[in-house]
Order: sequence, then structure tokens, then C-alpha cells
Amino acid sequence: MQRALLRLPRRRRFWSLAVCAAWPASSWVPSLAPRRVLSRCVAAKAEASDGEVPSAEVVLQQLEESGLFEGQEEMLLRLRMLAAQGVHPLDALRASRLQEEEPRDAVLESFDIEGVAKYMQASKCKNVVVMCGAGISTSAGIPDFRTPGSGLYDNLQRYNLSQPELIFDLAFFQSQPAPFYELCKELWPGTYRPTRAHYFIRLLEEKGVLRRCYTQNIDSLERQAGLSPEKVVAAHGNMDEAHVLDSVPERKVDIEDVRRAIFAGEEGWQALRQAHGGLVKPKIVMFGEDLPDRFWELQQQDLQECDLLIVIGTSLVVEPFAGLVGKAAPDAPRLLINREPAGTCEQRVFGFRFQLPEGDNWRDVWFEGGCDEGCHALAAALGWGEDLQRLESEAEAE
Repeated sequence: MQRALLRLPRRRRFWSLAVCAAWPASSWVPSLAPRRVLSRCVAAKAEASDGEVPSAEVVLQQLEESGLFEGQEEMLLRLRMLAAQGVHPLDALRASRLQEEEPRDAVLESFDIEGVAKYMQASKCKNVVVMCGAGISTSAGIPDFRTPGSGLYDNLQRYNLSQPELIFDLAFFQSQPAPFYELCKELWPGTYRPTRAHYFIRLLEEKGVLRRCYTQNIDSLERQAGLSPEKVVAAHGNMDEAHVLDSVPERKVDIEDVRRAIFAGEEGWQALRQAHGGLVKPKIVMFGEDLPDRFWELQQQDLQECDLLIVIGTSLVVEPFAGLVGKAAPDAPRLLINREPAGTCEQRVFGFRFQLPEGDNWRDVWFEGGCDEGCHALAAALGWGEDLQRLESEAEAE
């Protein structure tokens, strides 16, 4: 039984934005355990090998009180779920040791924005992959999900939800559609304008170097900034299209009809429901729904063939999107533009190594700052500053 738990089953599910809340009980603890947690746990297991092993509850309580799970609270919840199935937390943690990458020769002259720019120019990059999250849209006025006090989840308290994540839960939407429709009204495309970071991604396409942009965002600002549809993979869906829920085969509904219905309030969306024989939903991926086929069809080859990965404005905690970082070609530089470090190798398989000593990092860079600031810095280092300004000015003039 425990051996079966050591494999993460292939699923095409969108794990919740607070991933621990929806983690399936049949899955093992993924490779999120920091090395300090693993070493302490393995040592505890070894000390107990000659005697009685502490109960799962005792171990979990001791680990929680020790502070080892600070910043990793979701892992503690997963361990509790596994313990309820009879899997001892020490065994689960020991099984989740991170795989190590073999060190390589440095591919960057310097581990900063200038180093990335020099690499792009010298290597003539043609397959840049961009991953972007909620942070790329905050300067447009759209809140991210988790910032205390201003994040989207905090702002959803007015809907009196027992958990803010419920607004993206499929079963909850089917029973109480109103909160989700109100949220769609607030985020509807056209309400907000793209940011400098969005236009930088468009500039990558204009320069002929963008292979793909994978976005977690549902605001459609990538398309509004002018990116070609074939260049964008909306991993969590967006409001470009709509369909009748549970229709087989899928029945699409004109998105303009959906917009009018949602903006008309409950009377409008109820009438739309009656007209189509079921709830109509913009194609935003909810908890319990599959990710778009396009995500699964493109990500493997895109990441294997990318010659530069740029990750912008995401905490990299939502699977399977976050796992794309570790799939990049091993000799492809990776740049994180974010206010906080995210997705490091202590947290995930083949994660970023910019925090490691010289010699242990051969390709990763962290720009510590805002998304617009980081994209502007890279554009300037590439000599593209005027081009980026032109795109922004043209958009303002429209």
C-alpha cells in the first residue's frame, strides 16, 4: 500500500489555489519538503529504529511546534491527510526527498539581468518560454490572490464564504452561481488595461523570439496586449470563451451574450441558463475541472526546446503549472522576476538554484522587484527600451 503512495498519479486536474485544500488523499507528499525538514525527520526515524516509533500525531505535533513547517503549512495538512490513511509522516517525508541535478558549466557570464541579456544576444534565442502569474496584473489594478489585506481571497469575504477558494469550486458554483458571476463582472476583459510586463511579452513575440506564454491568469490581458492566440496558453482558462456546463458534446455560447447576461445580474444569468438548458460559464478552470488540452499538448515539447525561461509574478505553488519550471531544458537559463523568491530547488524538483553558492548554480537568476520593473530592466539591457515604450504609447493612444 505504501509503495503505491510513492507515485504521483497522472491527473489533468487543476489543484486549488490553496493547493492543500483540494489535495487528493491518495497522493503522496510531493517534493516540497525543505532539506532541513527532511534531515530532521530522517534523523528522528533513525533514532527510533531501535525502539518504539512515535505515533503519527506525536510526530506531527512536534514538527509543528518546532517551526520547521513555517512557510510550508500546506505540506503539514497533506501529512495529516496521509496519516489518517495509515501512512506515517516520517515515511512520507523520507519518500519525498528531492531529486538532485548534476552540476553543469555556467551558461551565463553573470547571474543578473545583464547576464541574461548578453546570453539572449550571443545565443540568438528563438524559443523563449514565459510563465506568468497574478503578480503581472497587480499594477493594472487587479489584486493577486494571497497578499494579506489586499489579495483577492481577502476581498471575497463580502460573499460570506466559509473558504474564499469556494468561489472557484465547481460544486459550489453549481449550487450558488451568484458569487462567481459577480467576480467575473469585476474582472471582465476591458475593465483593466495591460501592464508594461504584458507589453514586454508582446515585444518578445514582435522580436521573433517568443515560443509560448503560459499564464495562470484569467484576465485575458495577454491577448489584450496583442499577443497572438497561438502564443498564449491560458493554463487556468480565461473569459475569451464560454460553454454550457456539463454539455456533451460541449456547447459553446457567444461570449458577448454571456457578458450581457452577467452584467444584467441574477435575472440575466438565470435567463441565459433557461435559454441554454444549464448554467453557462466562461471557460475558467475551476477546482474539479480538467486543465485545457492545449496545456498538456504543448508544455512538454515547449519546455524541452526552450532556450530561455522567464517566470514573472508567481509564487509557484499551484500545480501542475508550477511544475513547468523543472521541465525546462537543463542548459536553458531561467529568470525569475518576482518580489519574493519562489520555486527553489529546496521546494521542488529541479527548481531554481539562484540561492545556492557559486558552482551550484549555472543558469538561474532572480530579479528581486516588481514585474514591470524587471521587464523594463531586461528590455533596457537588450537595447529594446524604445520599442517597449512605443508599444505602451500606442496602446495609450487607442
